[in-house]
Parts: sequence; structure tokens; C-alpha cells
Amino acid sequence: MKLLVDNNLPPKLARGLAELFAGDHEIVHIRDKYGTGGLKDHDWIVRLGKEGGWCVLSGDRQIAKKRPSRELFLRNRLIGFFPQASVMRLPFERQASRILYVWPKMISQSETVSSGCFGIGMKGDRLDQV
Repeated sequence: MKLLVDNNLPPKLARGLAELFAGDHEIVHIRDKYGTGGLKDHDWIVRLGKEGGWCVLSGDRQIAKKRPSRELFLRNRLIGFFPQASVMRLPFERQASRILYVWPKMISQSETVSSGCFGIGMKGDRLDQV
């Protein structure tokens, strides 16, 4: 899986996941991929779509919910994983724990669907359609 972690989650999360899954998955934070220039959602979504095969881990659920950005996201054949607000309020180590807990489901989704938006909740390993 190729996974981009966006600006709503810390770079250390992406770097930690990249280290844990080195050789198996490509995981990068948006700042490490595109720099710190404040790239707009539209721009990085289109760029990832052109590269193909990317998933996104984002704390910005508006991408998955608001019509223009959701349509752009899906049209560019991206798969998004969006922690619920309750998960985003957790301390960093608990956020990381939740993501690791659902990691096998994220891998499965990345291998089965061509695009989609999925929520990461507080309990269990289910990914809900957003």
C-alpha cells in the first residue's frame, strides 16, 4: 500500500508507520512528499491521482463529506481513511494505536476497492463508509 498522511496528522505518525512497515508499504507525510508550502487539498489530490495507487490517512473528514472535495477525491481514484473526531481528540499514542489496530482492514480495503472514503472509529476494527 502507498499511504499519504496529511497535515491534520503529525509527521512523526507517518515516519513511525513507515519505519514499522519498511519494505512492505510506502508511507509518507504530505510535508515530506510535497514540502511545507501549504499545498491546497485540490492540488495534492490531483497529483496523487495522476501517480495512481495511493491511499490517504487524513484527519480532515471534510474531504470525505463535502461535495466538491469528495467528488474530486473519488474521481482521482483515491482511497481515504478518516479517523472520527473522537479518535482525533485522543493523545497521539492512542491515535497511533487505533490506526495500528485497524491496519489489517486498511490493507484489505486498499487491495479490494479502487476508491472510497472510510472512517476509523473508537472501537473494533471495522471501517465505516463515510
